[in-house]
Amino acid sequence: MTEPWLQDACSLVDAFRAREISPVEAVQAVLDAVEASELNAVCHVDAENALAAARDADVGTPFGGVPFAVKELEPVEGWPFPRGSKLLEGTTGPFTTVHVERIRDLGGAIPVVQTTSSEFGLVGYTSTKLHGTTRNPWNPDLTPGGSSGGTAAAVAGGVVPIGTGTDGGGSIRIPAGYAGLVGIKTSFRTIPFAPFAQIEPLHSTVGCLSRSVRDTARWLDVANGAHPRDPFSLPRVDGFEAGLGTHELAGLRVAVLPDFGGTVVHPDVVAAIEDAAGALIAAAGMRRVDVEFAVPDMAAIWSGASLPTMWHGMHAYWPQIRELLTDEVAALMARSETFSMADAAAVDPCANS
Repeated sequence: MTEPWLQDACSLVDAFRAREISPVEAVQAVLDAVEASELNAVCHVDAENALAAARDADVGTPFGGVPFAVKELEPVEGWPFPRGSKLLEGTTGPFTTVHVERIRDLGGAIPVVQTTSSEFGLVGYTSTKLHGTTRNPWNPDLTPGGSSGGTAAAVAGGVVPIGTGTDGGGSIRIPAGYAGLVGIKTSFRTIPFAPFAQIEPLHSTVGCLSRSVRDTARWLDVANGAHPRDPFSLPRVDGFEAGLGTHELAGLRVAVLPDFGGTVVHPDVVAAIEDAAGALIAAAGMRRVDVEFAVPDMAAIWSGASLPTMWHGMHAYWPQIRELLTDEVAALMARSETFSMADAAAVDPCANS
């Protein structure tokens, strides 16, 4: 078995350029790691095309030769595209997203595996009737979160160096937090959704889960920028990686909010957050301040934003499809039957402002 690469993706590129390891060896290591893994994080493997791409990889590109994972909610032409649901089992991706194309074609990375998600990305853990349960590599009895749980488990568990995620209500950030990875939700459409660009709800973004800040910065350098097929996409910005470490933080005020305005958090987690925050504040020379902070019922808002889209896509088959859906998605569909504009206004934090 070829040993998997356990450092970040940027260091793997450096190793390629120094001829310490080849892209073919790196891809084979991913294939071997998938076979050996018990995390259930991978739902499709494209070994033949990945090995062929590795043989021709240009290691002079930003991610040249780096094997990467694609979350199953992002279509790749010819790959399965069931979106975590038995309802769509057997469907294939009709196209490849611009996000994946840019990482592959401009960045030089190699898509090797598809990773599991929650059903349609609607819940914060990764277990479906289609793929079963994905495990957290730090403790297999626990979830890696969701909906990008498969990517998080694969990256943190040594299966693949980096992978894509999507985030509407926490689907990159939750798994990153659960698995000890870097994950951010960028400004809306920093990375375009093209070639399809949903109009509502305007909360979903795409990005990556990585092992280092510089990996995420380099990913943004490759993937960001406007695309004509996405009218909401933002103009290109350069210098994410080059700008690392150049921002002066000394003297800036910072608030530490372990419960983010009302979330139930285990005391051990609060203690870990306080310790890490204290160390960071001291090292950066920042000044801690106390603030009053509260958020609305985010679960209600997330559900309210998602219900119309769900109902539009599946109401013609409801309730016959109930047994094909996970319990949470079935419950959301049942709620959609009676969801009204008044209900939407009741959970809208801006409705009465």
